[in-house]
Amino acid sequence: MFDIGFTELVIIAVVGLLVIGPERLPGAIRTGSAWVHRIKRGFNDIRQEVSQELHNDAVLQELRKTGADLQASAREAERELRDTVKAVDPEDTKSTKDTEDTQKPASSQEPPAP
Repeated sequence: MFDIGFTELVIIAVVGLLVIGPERLPGAIRTGSAWVHRIKRGFNDIRQEVSQELHNDAVLQELRKTGADLQASAREAERELRDTVKAVDPEDTKSTKDTEDTQKPASSQEPPAP
């Protein structure tokens, strides 16, 4: 993180000992290390959230692409089905009406007149 060598640490410790004093130096070191730990934890949390958001965006884009592919496939299948129906029965509307009339249940039809 910081490119601090052993000699720099010794100089910082000596200056800290002279400025803070030997009685309060251990407490100051504990407080400083706690602050450094909180800052590191904060940066790690932010990095994790950014990583998760990027992953969520990638998943969302993948879902949108898959949805578009499915819609295109459904349109293609519908078109092929209509072409097949037209090829088999060019008078689609007439045959559909005839099959609907013949498929009605007998109970819904009127009884024959005597």
